[in-house]
Amino acid sequence: MRALSCTAALWLACLASSPAAAQECPADSQLAYICGLDRPEDLVVIPGTRWLVASSFVPGGGIRLVDGEARMARRWFAGTADQIAPLADALPACPGPPDPALLHTRGLALRPLDDGRWRLLAVNHGGREAIELFDVVQTGGEPQIVWRGCLPLPAGQVANSVTAFADGTVLVTVLTRPGTTIGDFMLGRTTGAVWQWRPGEPGFSELPGTQLPGNNGIETDPDQRHFYVVSFGLHAVAVFDRQNTAAPVSLITAPDFMPDNIRWSEGRLLLAGMRLDEPACGGLRQVVDGVADPMLCHRGWVVGELLRDQERIATLAYGHPQPGFNGHSVAVLWQDELWLGSFQADRVATVTPPR
Repeated sequence: MRALSCTAALWLACLASSPAAAQECPADSQLAYICGLDRPEDLVVIPGTRWLVASSFVPGGGIRLVDGEARMARRWFAGTADQIAPLADALPACPGPPDPALLHTRGLALRPLDDGRWRLLAVNHGGREAIELFDVVQTGGEPQIVWRGCLPLPAGQVANSVTAFADGTVLVTVLTRPGTTIGDFMLGRTTGAVWQWRPGEPGFSELPGTQLPGNNGIETDPDQRHFYVVSFGLHAVAVFDRQNTAAPVSLITAPDFMPDNIRWSEGRLLLAGMRLDEPACGGLRQVVDGVADPMLCHRGWVVGELLRDQERIATLAYGHPQPGFNGHSVAVLWQDELWLGSFQADRVATVTPPR
């Protein structure tokens, strides 16, 4: 494990990304860190390259490009003319490019296109509630990002995570619909749903039967028929058949943690989240007078692997509370290391998983 400090010797973009980025972030007892990020709630790896992409769950945080080998991060989408090329007439409901000064990203998804490019989908809360679509072009050097359009969310709906099938169908989760709260889903009440957009349709529509307590992370299956939805309130993953979503095919409970995002990584379906029953934080997360504990107390972190054939979630790696990292939300594998994102921290963590 290695730690990297954001100093003047690093990219200027890393230095300017946030005040915290200029400070050192030495390794904790279990985790090493990469500075220059701001609440990297989700992570994806550009396959076969040294590059990862991180969201930034703060207003104006934008999208960050992470050099895995150099262990540096910088702002990526700046809204320059060479980064704007909307798809002609394909997304007529999109009003125009996002404002980079407002871009506030959350869930990410990366899918291959036919010509060697990649389609990056990003949940955006900055200036509008929409799924922003980008092309990622890898030409041998640093990858380039080009904005291609957006899919606005229905009025009042706030997306959490996003995924897509090979046919272009986009699925998004809504954690809490209007009139519901985090406290509601922590008490097991239904608050969210999955919304679907298919090419040629004017907008998203809610999928019947996908309503859960806190619809969070979402991922498609390589069979192009099933998809997975994390229910944060149930600490479980619901498996759906896209041909009939009236009820989950199965519901698989996490053994000892609160799954947040779910991501295929090197052929493994990984889940990440904070420890469910954390003694350092008084045990289980509490709801008092309808208000859920914001989980600012540092909990242990867990990475699980969903084993569909066994209908269980196996523990891949875990650790105790760390001073420099909390709000664990996603895990991906890169170069035999686990890279961990967070909806609270100012950094990405890395750790070598047990063999």
